[in-house]
Amino acid sequence: MTYATQQQMIDRYGAPALVMLTDRAEIATGAIDAAMITRALADADATIDGYLARHYALPLASVPPQLPPIAQVLAWWSLHLTEPDAKTKTDYETALRVLKDIADGRVKLAVAGAEPQTTAASGVRMTDRPRPLSAESMKGFV
Repeated sequence: MTYATQQQMIDRYGAPALVMLTDRAEIATGAIDAAMITRALADADATIDGYLARHYALPLASVPPQLPPIAQVLAWWSLHLTEPDAKTKTDYETALRVLKDIADGRVKLAVAGAEPQTTAASGVRMTDRPRPLSAESMKGFV
């Protein structure tokens, strides 16, 4: 499942900016390299899935509204060949922080039925059976 599209990238960053980052041909074409955008978005999806896999069954049934902006920021970051500007870096770090919060369970995504099944047992288990090796039963074995 893809979390963002090329059109969403154009809407967010503008076609001229995407041309500048993706038109890497020896002779510039003046057009967006769709294959490069697709690859950057696929890399972003893989990164997001890595964080989601801990709490959500993949692929998700639907795309929660939190994920497209994160995918766009991650893809935008990966399209840069040189050090991006401060805003791009801040956005990237924020996106990763949100993904870490999702992975740690501090942020929940509104995706029906997406959480994987867990076992019924959780927490500490105790038994009330007598301990066969206790200080009392071991007297005389020194």
